[in-house]
Amino acid sequence: MTILTAVLLGLVGLLLGSFLNVVVARVPAGESVVRPGSHCPRCGHPVRPRDNVPVLSWLLLRARCRDCREPISARYPLVEAGTALAFAGLALWAGPSWRLPALCWLAAVSIALALIDLDVKRLPDVIVLPGYPVLAVLLTLAALAEHHPSRLLGAAVGGVGMFLLYAVPYLVNPRGMGRGDVKLSGVLGMALGWFGWGQLAVGAFLGFLIGGLVGVVLILAGRARRKTKVPFGPSMLAGAWLALLVGAPLAHVYLSLSGQA
Repeated sequence: MTILTAVLLGLVGLLLGSFLNVVVARVPAGESVVRPGSHCPRCGHPVRPRDNVPVLSWLLLRARCRDCREPISARYPLVEAGTALAFAGLALWAGPSWRLPALCWLAAVSIALALIDLDVKRLPDVIVLPGYPVLAVLLTLAALAEHHPSRLLGAAVGGVGMFLLYAVPYLVNPRGMGRGDVKLSGVLGMALGWFGWGQLAVGAFLGFLIGGLVGVVLILAGRARRKTKVPFGPSMLAGAWLALLVGAPLAHVYLSLSGQA
């Protein structure tokens, strides 16, 4: 059953990955993700249905528009394949469970937000803010269906705690952190808190650690200076996902080494 779920969700991920490419391209520009349909940005010709098959069409077209031969970025099939792998991997990790919809939703949003932040250094409210009610509903259903209503307390504490962890530094020094990062922190905190206190603590720590390491690497590589604005959203998302997947054992190791477990 787990393998079948992984295969089915992988196929869903392929299709959703194609839509995420549209979201990443249009949302920052304030354009509709529904109309007009997919089209070549150079010649404007609508993409034919047979040329809109995830990954496969890109390969068959040899990464070029059928009409004007404009190169098609490799990011399109990578996003499609990456979303498929993420969904399938989550199915294998969590199994057929009520928490799986919340995980897949968070994965899809994470992919879109990370790419947008890298492109335009912004986390759009139209994607981030709906995350609060959507994730609250999905996590509530999972907690009740799995007979663990106490997880809702963890989600609430995690959401408020992570939000304050980011909001306070922002209020002290608005230039040091983006408002989008603050808004996203509450969403990630809800997910981390639902899964456990260890995941919440590790996720909060890893976001800042990864962000700091990225900044140091960019400075050493000459790609940034001390005051250069570096997108922090991808670091937050990477830290949260690492915490969700391996946060519990990491927290246990830390407590063992410190003599508290």
